[in-house]
Amino acid sequence: MSWAAFCLIATESVKLRLRQRDWLRRSSRSAYKVAVEQIPPEPPVSPTPRPNWWKRNWKWFVPLGCFSIALLFVVFVGSVVVIVFSAVKSTDVYKDALTRAKSHPAVIEALGSPVTEGFLVSGNTNVNGASGEANLAIPVSGPKGKGTIYVAAKKSLGRWEYSGLVLEIANTHKRIDLLGSSAGAHSQ
Repeated sequence: MSWAAFCLIATESVKLRLRQRDWLRRSSRSAYKVAVEQIPPEPPVSPTPRPNWWKRNWKWFVPLGCFSIALLFVVFVGSVVVIVFSAVKSTDVYKDALTRAKSHPAVIEALGSPVTEGFLVSGNTNVNGASGEANLAIPVSGPKGKGTIYVAAKKSLGRWEYSGLVLEIANTHKRIDLLGSSAGAHSQ
């Protein structure tokens, strides 16, 4: 075989193989496209729905809500206590009894000066216009000790008449009559 014939056959053989390869590529691509087009597309994956506000926040909201309710209750009770004690401390009988105790020489000698009133006043006052009555226990203290002023009074025609006004010293239980003269201290 001649060299020219060999080259011609070889060239034709290479061309044939290239055509076959191209045909296979084209046919396999179209077969792939047909196969892909026949498979239904998967629906897009939707993200999981976000839980509602309550499900996301109940772990901090419940304790905060309970604490808030408890705090409001404490504030309410505290407000009622302050209002009641302020009302009692603003009465004329309370102010007069405290003024008499602070200026009485036997009280100053027993408790020292200055004499200060405590917060927790007990008892009751009932005033209706120009009449009324009061029964109070007023805690007081000074540098030398503590005591309680006991007040029993009736209001008639706009004036308080004391049936009893004494200071009881806490540790000795000695009673000082605040209605008598400045030397009028007596024990019980």
